[in-house]
Amino acid sequence: MKAKITLLIIALGTTFMFAQKQEVKLADKFFKDFAYLKASEFYKNAVKLGDSSKHVLTRLGDCYYNNSNADKSATWYAEAIKHHESDLEPEYIYKYSQALRSQGNYEEAIVWLEKYRALNPDDNRIAGLDYDNLALYEKLANDDKVYVTVEGLEINSKYSDFGAYEKDGKLYFSSSRNTKSKVYDWNGEPFLDLYESPITEKDGKNTFGKVKTIDASGINSDYHEANIAITKDGKTIYFTRDNVSKRNQLKTDRQGTAHLKIYKATLKDSTWKDIVELPFNGKLFSTGHPALSPDDKTLYFVSDREGGFGNTDIYGVEIIDADNNEYGIPVNLGPTINTTGREMFPFVAKDSVFYFSSDSNINLGFLDIFKSNILKDAEAQTENLGAPFNSGYDDFGFFVNSDTEIGYFSSNRPGGAGSDDLYQFIGCSQMVRGVVRDSISKEPIAMATVKLINKNGKVIDTLSTNTKGEYSFKIKCATPYTILAEKPDFKNNHQDIISGDENGDQNMLDIELVPLIRDNQIVINPIFFDFDKWNIRTDAQYELENIVDVMRAHPNMVIKIESHTDSRGSDRYNMKLSDRRAKSTQEYLLSRGIAPERIESAIGYGETQLLNECANGVKCTEEEHQLNRRSYFYILKD
Repeated sequence: MKAKITLLIIALGTTFMFAQKQEVKLADKFFKDFAYLKASEFYKNAVKLGDSSKHVLTRLGDCYYNNSNADKSATWYAEAIKHHESDLEPEYIYKYSQALRSQGNYEEAIVWLEKYRALNPDDNRIAGLDYDNLALYEKLANDDKVYVTVEGLEINSKYSDFGAYEKDGKLYFSSSRNTKSKVYDWNGEPFLDLYESPITEKDGKNTFGKVKTIDASGINSDYHEANIAITKDGKTIYFTRDNVSKRNQLKTDRQGTAHLKIYKATLKDSTWKDIVELPFNGKLFSTGHPALSPDDKTLYFVSDREGGFGNTDIYGVEIIDADNNEYGIPVNLGPTINTTGREMFPFVAKDSVFYFSSDSNINLGFLDIFKSNILKDAEAQTENLGAPFNSGYDDFGFFVNSDTEIGYFSSNRPGGAGSDDLYQFIGCSQMVRGVVRDSISKEPIAMATVKLINKNGKVIDTLSTNTKGEYSFKIKCATPYTILAEKPDFKNNHQDIISGDENGDQNMLDIELVPLIRDNQIVINPIFFDFDKWNIRTDAQYELENIVDVMRAHPNMVIKIESHTDSRGSDRYNMKLSDRRAKSTQEYLLSRGIAPERIESAIGYGETQLLNECANGVKCTEEEHQLNRRSYFYILKD
């Protein structure tokens, strides 16, 4: 008796294991097709059958995470951690923390962010993360809808390179690459000098020629020179320099601190000459980082002079007569821009948008780049540019050429060539548009749901087609996407696309959906059975889910099922085989929650209703026989 019980237990266990595997295999098929809601049903069925594997639990988390369902993704990631924390991929720890942040559960999110940090200390997504502002952090770190590409400049050195400024076909920047210079004790690198490189535009981005020191007479000294601004006519340059004497000696205050000053020079015979110190510099405070307004009438700068809001503030001063070195009284830009921390590196674009860096506004870590319309509206709020401009490291020195939409910023983020590096960003976006159509009638389908999915499988945008079946998404250049279209009573369909490199290009991608209801039938692909068997295979389940979807969408629908075979085998055997297959098909639909009264009958007709001449004794191809192996789902009531 005990042996029989043991065998029964083993048999039941084997049955459960087989059922689990079937559910997971089917779920994986739907997950691969981005049908996350359907996939989650079958993963959860597997869990009910006792499957608590890492694969199933993390996939359940992904199903909801990819659809931005924070509550359910957090639930299933928590289950995965509960059962598999010791061997769980670190990325799931990070996703769990993101889900907790989206829930507003910041204290718990911090716990898991710290655990992730221990596993991946160099991940710049969390470096310098401000735990007081987790609510905003996720938004700032998401660059799915930021249509620029970012790359480091080939002219970067292993030393500090920053402060790019483009003018008249040249790129100017600061660098400590001069190894013959004195060494700055603060960072162990040579003192900064100003450099230039010729620019060539190629394939929508800038390339750079040989780097040399700036064409100037006496601008570069033995100490720091950095951060320039040049007037529209190209004849006057403003730059920052350490406070040095006429003999090129560093001058300090009583505490031994060398302060910064702003100087200007004039272009004569293609060389910057006649260096003049600006009158609003001081001996006891620093003045630097010059920036010009688009009309060259105002000079903006950074200073730690008394009366400011923080460590360093940004000021503006009227340029009365630059030729005679006459300027107005510097004015602090106020608390909308300045904070108790450091505001630095101002820049004003052609459209008067004001850019600067700060370490005290809400940011991703250390210095971040911000923008403001304060020059047009005194009460305008600042806006963090977010990723990819900002990271968990220092990001600063923003410049953009508004005519070409090519710009630069500086950062010490990982992956560069040196301590600070120059990065180029290129405003590049395209459109993908098309029409969703009925695959048979070719008519457009209105109100179809279309989803834009990134390379990680996450849905980043969703819309409905208009009355003409049209959709359109703005996308990044040179980026892979998947476009998924769906509508009740149609099979889902998705297509992949990789956008090109040219800014403004149009990508046309029509998508056809196969209708499931045709006349008085629900039509799906053939359901295949193994030879001489009638159990429902995974591929058959996948097709039958279309029947389930239609019947769920039409709760009053009543159907009947017919199953047919080809002529091979005896007539009697084929009749029984087809009837068993019809009944197993019915049982599957019932197992998916379809009420019994909604399936009037499930009958097999064997080989009595062949569609061609392939009767007994007639030699036919496999394809001709396949035509007769079919199932019908007739709609009797809707």
